[in-house]
Amino acid sequence: MEIFIVILGILVLLCIWIILFDSTRFVKTSYKYSDKRIQRSCRAVLISDLHNKSYGRNNESLLAAIREEKPDFILIAGDMITANRRHKFGVAIRLLSELKKDFPIYYANGNHEQYICLPEKDYGDAGKEYKKLLDEAGVDRLINSHVELAEYGISIYGLEIDRDFYRRFTDVKMDDDYLKTILGKADETKYNILLAHNPDHFEKYAEWGADLTLAGHIHGGIVRVPFTGKGVISPKFTLFPKYDGGEFAAGKAIMIVSRGLGTHTIPLRMFNPAELITIDFEGKTDGSDSC
Repeated sequence: MEIFIVILGILVLLCIWIILFDSTRFVKTSYKYSDKRIQRSCRAVLISDLHNKSYGRNNESLLAAIREEKPDFILIAGDMITANRRHKFGVAIRLLSELKKDFPIYYANGNHEQYICLPEKDYGDAGKEYKKLLDEAGVDRLINSHVELAEYGISIYGLEIDRDFYRRFTDVKMDDDYLKTILGKADETKYNILLAHNPDHFEKYAEWGADLTLAGHIHGGIVRVPFTGKGVISPKFTLFPKYDGGEFAAGKAIMIVSRGLGTHTIPLRMFNPAELITIDFEGKTDGSDSC
């Protein structure tokens, strides 16, 4: 019995150490895609689910890691902040302001940016305050809109879906024409990147015309099962979500689900360090060249 208690104590301490270790660090992950519609090779860094997390003073470690990648632009898949009544936006704004000095930023809302603008959520003037701070930093958001990067042959769409799609304990089906109604028709002559915070509707994103969907929201499943790498729980409190983190395919369409950089409701990670993602896009004329 004493041996069992000792072993149990060691396992508990080991779990605590892993949680503390994984909750205070991030790793880099990289992907590479090529397509004949891409006119010129380029590199993007994907940021998702920061939730006001800071790696070092003023996010110095995160900024250094991003700059080391030398991206051509930054893609943000939402939840840079956490929706609450304290209106703490400083961490996100400082990071975005620094990044904006060196890189173009294409930012789509997550559910937390969406929530602070909803009157029924009673966050006061948080939405207006955050927009004002973003405007001062020179950062625009893609809210059911897109931008064409003509020199690369790439279009970037920012998707904001109805809040009902984030309801806990339930799956809300997406109508076949929903995305076309709010985004318009995808331009098949361009390589289409869709910043879609919620990965649950990947099949619909692919049907709409997204060549590459970039999502987050799931935080890697909070805890990942060792060896299998499967995420345990989603923000809907469903177990073992289908799209937890990593790369997924639907026909020719691809989705990357970032494990995110921060936490909020369940403020821990286990076997699941935060993640900064680099994506290389290869052009049709200079495919082997690095950016």
